[in-house]
Amino acid sequence: MAISVKKITLWRREIDDRPGSLAQVLAPVADAGTSLRVVMGYRYPEPSGKAAVELAPVTGRKATAAAQAAGLSPASIGALLVEGDDRPGLGRTLAGALGEAGINLHFLMALVSGRRYASVFGFGSDADADRAVSIIKKSAAAKPARRTAAAKKSRRPTRSKRR
Repeated sequence: MAISVKKITLWRREIDDRPGSLAQVLAPVADAGTSLRVVMGYRYPEPSGKAAVELAPVTGRKATAAAQAAGLSPASIGALLVEGDDRPGLGRTLAGALGEAGINLHFLMALVSGRRYASVFGFGSDADADRAVSIIKKSAAAKPARRTAAAKKSRRPTRSKRR
């Protein structure tokens, strides 16, 4: 299975949780012509009234200056952008392989569009992110285990008995 794993730096800012805040943060970055691959916005639990914005990539002088002007700064969390062909159970496979290696996830954001899979894995350190690269590539390349007859049978819908 074709998969790419790339270490990324998330740029982050805490904002007020109000309409238009996200657009205000993104405006200088967009005006600089920056093409973003990742944008995450989320609010903190009540009653904080705060939210966070994280985005990537920010590369080059113009994009960096725009991100800094928007109040963004590089986050200290190690992160990987993982993209490739989707298949059933891929997320579980990757999370399981990381867990078996003793690597703790701080967050995971994933989506599927068509037949393509994309995710951002966040780790507690750059060292964990570095270790995770080869683990993710290896586990994604492995063929999925075949379902046993019992597993297939347990997923079949049952018919109601006719009287």
